[in-house]
Amino acid sequence: MKNIVKFFTIVTLLALVQACGSSKKIDYAAIKVADSDASLPAKKLYHLVKEIQNKGIAFGHQDATAYGIGWKHSAEYPKLKSDIEEITGKYPAVQGFDLGHIELGNTYNLDTVAFSLMKDHIQKMSRKGAIFTFSWHLDNPVTNGGSWDNTSAVSSILEGGEQREKFEQWVKRLSAFFNSLEDENGDPIAVVFRPWHEMNGSWFWWGKGNCTPQEYQQLWKETITLLQENGVHNLLYAYSPNIVSGMEEYNTYYPGDEYVDILGVDIYNHGGNEAFLKNLKSNLAVVKEKAAQADKPYALTETGNNNFGEDENWWTEYLYPGIKDSGIAWVLLWRNARPSHYFATYKGEISEEDFREFEGYDEILFLDEVEKISE
Repeated sequence: MKNIVKFFTIVTLLALVQACGSSKKIDYAAIKVADSDASLPAKKLYHLVKEIQNKGIAFGHQDATAYGIGWKHSAEYPKLKSDIEEITGKYPAVQGFDLGHIELGNTYNLDTVAFSLMKDHIQKMSRKGAIFTFSWHLDNPVTNGGSWDNTSAVSSILEGGEQREKFEQWVKRLSAFFNSLEDENGDPIAVVFRPWHEMNGSWFWWGKGNCTPQEYQQLWKETITLLQENGVHNLLYAYSPNIVSGMEEYNTYYPGDEYVDILGVDIYNHGGNEAFLKNLKSNLAVVKEKAAQADKPYALTETGNNNFGEDENWWTEYLYPGIKDSGIAWVLLWRNARPSHYFATYKGEISEEDFREFEGYDEILFLDEVEKISE
């Protein structure tokens, strides 16, 4: 009898411990992010990103529901669609958009995606648990050329610079968009903002050789300050250089832990697939080390296959071996613009079957799986 009582006592205690653990409340007020006045949804998003890292790697795609190969979302075809969903029946868990040309007051971004469409899709997909990340390919404020016009301009938009007033107006327009992201209850929708990316390359006007690391760091800080002054508190800030040679290069432009929420890196296979695999492993190891030091989540913030239509098994032979067990929260594939310029896959594409195998790996998470984590 004593043994029976002892057995049931242990079972009861274990059940109580399990119940207490499952109902544990998250103290979101204790979560610290770059914005000291961050909204509750922003802190919840930060917690979710860290939770995803414990479960696997969320799959992401740029402009996922805006267009794909042979189609574009329109009023005539309002149903949500995705090249990835057409193949797998699942939507990407992370979806990217670019805000280039919002600074000009335009209706469409530089890739002809309407800002109103972004807002609509964000409202719809965020209800399903999708995470959104934004880059900003803004024009050169000195020449009015594009982001790739690498005429020096950063010093002109820093406080006291000749183009400061213009830049402040640009950030006001950017802020209005971020502040317009609300759910059906009027609460802010939190998103990831990834400004001034690939700064260690020379192709953007904010990049290497076009400004000093100190000017870049100041630009980063002043951008956050201006957004906050415009009432924007629904953002997490992601820092993402291009491929780096090591920790020293990763830190060269880094503005400081207090100004960054998520660490990232952008890696493409410009140098071939073997070099790509090597770069994935070495760079993600650097970011992982930095993330451990700073206690921050991290991601592969941009990637994709440049060998359009050539690599039948790219997903399972190169991408997955490079990210497997890396600890990244997500991987974002760049956009599918046209048959001569796409970075994921689509129905009928040479790697479609291989992608289905990749999608089936336990570690790779799509929207339905991330939605369960966010519940």
